Amino acid sequence: MPWNRHTLEIAYSCLLEDLPLDPGAPGGMIQYRKSLSLSLFFKAFLAISQKLQRYIPDMALDDREVSGTYGFHGQEPKSSQYFTVVPDTQEKHDALQRPIIHMSAYKQATGEAQYVDDLPYREGELYCSLVLSTKAHAKILNIDETEALKMEGVHGFVSARDIKKGHNHFGPVFHDEKVIYDEEVTAQGQILGVIVADNQLIAQKAAKKVKVTYEDLPVIISVEDAIKHNSYLEHKHNKIVQGDVEEVFKTTPYVLEGECRMGGQEHFYLETCACLVIPKPEDDELEIFASTQNPTEITKLVSMVLDIPQNKVATKVKRIGGGFGGKESRCAAVVLPIVLAAKKFNRPMRCMLDRDEDMLVTGGRNPFFYKYKVAFDQRGKILGCKTDLYANCGYSADLSVGVIDRAMTHVDNAYNIPAVCIQGYACKTNLTSNTAFRGFGGPQGMFLSETMVQHIADTLGVDPIQVREMNLYKNNDLTYYGQQLSNCTIEKCWKECVESSNYYERRKLVQEFNRQNRYKKRGLSIIPTKYGIAFTATFLNQGGALVLVYTDGSVLISHGGVEIGQGLHTKMIQVASRTLGISVDKIHISETATDKVPNASPTAASSASDLNGMAVMDACTQIKKRLLPYIEAHPELKWEDWVKKAYFDRVGLSAVGFYKTPGLEFNWDTMQGNLYNYYTYGVACSEVEIDTLTGDHQVIRTDIVMDLGESLNPAIDIGQIEGAFMQGYGLFVLEELVYSTRGDLFTRGPGTYKIPGFTDIPGELNVSLLKGVSNPRAVYSSKAVGEPPLFLAGSALFAIKDAIKAAREENGIKERHFRLDAPATSAKIRMACQDSITSKLKEPESGTFKPWNVVV
Repeated sequence: MPWNRHTLEIAYSCLLEDLPLDPGAPGGMIQYRKSLSLSLFFKAFLAISQKLQRYIPDMALDDREVSGTYGFHGQEPKSSQYFTVVPDTQEKHDALQRPIIHMSAYKQATGEAQYVDDLPYREGELYCSLVLSTKAHAKILNIDETEALKMEGVHGFVSARDIKKGHNHFGPVFHDEKVIYDEEVTAQGQILGVIVADNQLIAQKAAKKVKVTYEDLPVIISVEDAIKHNSYLEHKHNKIVQGDVEEVFKTTPYVLEGECRMGGQEHFYLETCACLVIPKPEDDELEIFASTQNPTEITKLVSMVLDIPQNKVATKVKRIGGGFGGKESRCAAVVLPIVLAAKKFNRPMRCMLDRDEDMLVTGGRNPFFYKYKVAFDQRGKILGCKTDLYANCGYSADLSVGVIDRAMTHVDNAYNIPAVCIQGYACKTNLTSNTAFRGFGGPQGMFLSETMVQHIADTLGVDPIQVREMNLYKNNDLTYYGQQLSNCTIEKCWKECVESSNYYERRKLVQEFNRQNRYKKRGLSIIPTKYGIAFTATFLNQGGALVLVYTDGSVLISHGGVEIGQGLHTKMIQVASRTLGISVDKIHISETATDKVPNASPTAASSASDLNGMAVMDACTQIKKRLLPYIEAHPELKWEDWVKKAYFDRVGLSAVGFYKTPGLEFNWDTMQGNLYNYYTYGVACSEVEIDTLTGDHQVIRTDIVMDLGESLNPAIDIGQIEGAFMQGYGLFVLEELVYSTRGDLFTRGPGTYKIPGFTDIPGELNVSLLKGVSNPRAVYSSKAVGEPPLFLAGSALFAIKDAIKAAREENGIKERHFRLDAPATSAKIRMACQDSITSKLKEPESGTFKPWNVVV
């Protein structure tokens, strides 16, 4: 048989016969797997043909086809970071705005840093393992722990029977969850009881011996299921209307409609949820060490479930190994059953979830499904839009309603849309309750706006940069919910990023690359972000601090924020350094504790530095004011001398600081007032290269410009930008949660759920902090950084879409617009690059088979 294209077609037929995958075969992605087998054979065919062409002239490849014979070229990693250096006139001891290293960096790098499960064993301590539901929706007919209790080393079993009547409910807003379930389960991973044993190994083995008998009930898994069955959570502020959008649709020359969706995301913090609960010998006191972003909520909920006052529950956090929002409310689901065990046996109890348990119990980012209708003119100017946002919330409210509220107020991203009708729906399903995740609905709202912008550009046949630039907010514009954008720097960020990324020149280079390569295509995209800073629950916008000065001049700070690894304690020490006028080596922060700073807000909403920083500054200012007479009388002395003189004069050397964000009064009904304190702006430009035959890709370069005001610590802030971008990259391109039609989570643990690795980092990553800007609404003119940069990773997805568009044009597909949902996985990329191989694969008719998995 000759080696030619006819032989190739025969090989294709043989491969398809040898891979007769049923439409509902395990693993899903049937069409992609079939196309991949043909594509890989074709790549081998090209590579062999290239070698044979010196012997068989008829086998000579077109130069453009050679790109199908090799993988991506290796990239030499490059990066740059640009920020303003403090002036030489700044005092040497003043650490503010210097790029100093994270205070715990060396301890964390060497493994010396202690987390909850590293805490020493306590006398009489026992270990707890959770018994979890294995059904998404079912009646509990019986729970039999007999076999488990027979095991040596098992001390007992905690069930709903051990909870005081009327105290088996909890939740961050609505108390719509049970601490321990006993009658009916509404998702996998709900807690049915706790095995208490001598150690972790025995406890986990015993937990598996607990037999649960169920009676299956109907399940609702996807957003579409929820819509069909009218399954929604209560949501008061589910609609925003500005202008008459229906009238706009009637009078506008261009109106588009479409749908898209964005998948969920697992937090995958390094440290899973853990706690150590120590009952005290007197007065029903409890000491709790927990990996939580919200110690105050732990104290409140423990108080509620045990029916004791909050002043008897001290929750403490030294540091936690990542949170990203996943430990804001969901950690309580783990802590509360362990507290019950500690009270029942009156002994210290420890628990740390395995990764697969954590993924089942704690939930993740809300998946969203969207419908949109958008009006625009011939230039691409957006005149109005009507959108429906459906969030898959899981079995309980948790924080999902707040997530939807923020998503609804970020549908504009950075664009001025004069008329809107935005409606949000909180879909109740039989999945693990979804929760806060870095961005808290912001990325979900902004993804919709960028999808609409892309659709407009495709319709008009123009570069999306043209549509984006035309619609950018300007300084002092009003949002559709009535907030004025004072100090709006999005145009400055945009201009600088366009210039620093050399966008227009690289656009030409990308086009030239695509002309020269048949099976590799490049894409380029630049997108903005505008992220509102504040808790949308106004009462949470407050911070507290306790500052203690000792007679040797050393300073101990306690504040309401939790060190998650983001460098919060480092920044608070820098704030104190500036305010007190001393060096950082004199200042220490030990832990966050509810018996030091009560009623603290969660470390979330990117507001921890703003709220706690102002509180620390307030307390330090009080102390500095008391020391001022000694400083003025003895300017030649040192800090320690002034402190001692004040002590001998019986001057108080401790102070309580407090701060509440001013001007935050928003009425959802009238759309009056300020919902956010200010906005953080940024722009990113990404270039990618895709393999059109496999769907693989690499990010070649990313340029980011962010307005962070006068950064408290440029090193930490740039690290946050880079980390947020990579986590966003996982959200938009890589990470995919896969569920069965019965609600089983298939992607549990690192074996099946893939987060970004070192090789996914852009080959060249340039980050620049906008110069010459300040922010009068935050501590020392700084800006929040934790969440705002995450959405900028969407530039990678839209660059991939740009590359796919080039591939489709190459293959003669005239329709410019196509749908690309997030995450843009290899399967979606490959199947979007429609060609002669994908045309051989026929989609099975819907309803003729039972799918292996369902898109939620």
